[in-house]
Amino acid sequence: MDEALLVASKFFELPTMEKVKLRSNDVHKPVRYGTSLKDGIDKVQFWRVFLKHCAHPLKEWIHLWPENPSDYREKMGRYCEEVKKLSLEVMMALIESLELDACTDLTKKVEDGMQVMAVNCYPPCPEPEIALGLPQHSDYSCLTILYQNYPGLEIMDLEDGTWKMVPHIPGALQVHVGDHFEVLSNGLYKSVVHRATLNKDNTRISITSLFSLGLDDTMETAEQLVDDQHPKKYKESSFRDFLNFLASNDIAEGKNFIDMLKINFN
Repeated sequence: MDEALLVASKFFELPTMEKVKLRSNDVHKPVRYGTSLKDGIDKVQFWRVFLKHCAHPLKEWIHLWPENPSDYREKMGRYCEEVKKLSLEVMMALIESLELDACTDLTKKVEDGMQVMAVNCYPPCPEPEIALGLPQHSDYSCLTILYQNYPGLEIMDLEDGTWKMVPHIPGALQVHVGDHFEVLSNGLYKSVVHRATLNKDNTRISITSLFSLGLDDTMETAEQLVDDQHPKKYKESSFRDFLNFLASNDIAEGKNFIDMLKINFN
């Protein structure tokens, strides 16, 4: 875990000319470096830089990852493999909690699904009270696992709308339910609304692992959780649908993918 944080920090310390070799606004690219969300396109820019890359199956993607730092692929690759194992344990427990453990087709899709790494860097900000690293949003994924070196992650209390800082505990991972698991559970589980705050003194690095089904595999509400008293609340969608949404929308304007999936009963 700490070696992954170290090589992530070393990547962001590289000269700009080295990092921009991977720069792209195309959200469909398997490896891309950028600032904010879509450089020069989003109306609001945020105080962060990032590196995103696909990670599962590792052998299909690792050759596209940065060659510099020279140990990035080795150290980050090892972390990706281990956090993937953890994600499967957690997701199987969540599926079992919904009494969907006989859903072998879903289990196979989860095992073979996408793993996308969002490696984020939030530099010290001179006025952190008037800026954000990322605006409030929920992740499209089934599950998100995050590791960070400093506090800065806030989650929204859905009951009263207040923000709670997630404490930084060395060696601890934060686990978020994402939009697609909310869809699967017909709203029994809620995707976590969160944002990234800033500070004056420290560079915050977070390694965010997002786990979903395959690119074109659709997530839909489990039939076992739908009846006359509990109608289906969400439309089905895929990871590709989310990428298309991200390409044409600015989350800084408050547009969230999960809102596009909710079925209006009015």
